[in-house]
Amino acid sequence: MKAQTVGDTSNLEFMRSRRVFEINPEHPIIRTLTEACRSTPDDEEALRAIDLLYDAALVSSGFTPENPAQLGGKIYEMMNFALAGKWGTVSEYQQQANQKPHIPETVEAEVVEPVEAGGQK
Repeated sequence: MKAQTVGDTSNLEFMRSRRVFEINPEHPIIRTLTEACRSTPDDEEALRAIDLLYDAALVSSGFTPENPAQLGGKIYEMMNFALAGKWGTVSEYQQQANQKPHIPETVEAEVVEPVEAGGQK
């Protein structure tokens, strides 16, 4: 006699966890996204950030996102966007390279010889 039923998983449906997405309206990310959506409701960057936020919440809660490969692409895209704003674009670096470099003036240094302290610690 078998101890388990074969193929009938209907009695296990209650074990599936229900997804609940709780939002803290005071969090800086949510505040920024709220302002972005209020000012321009069709802002593509804000919509991509919301999708990434949802997928990150899925992963941190132990769920698998609908398309894991697409999640990686979203993360790389957001990293590129964030880093480009922080360190500038390639054209900014080229402009800085074309500028005349700043050469500091030379300063003379004084050489000081060590002196023994007679019996002092």
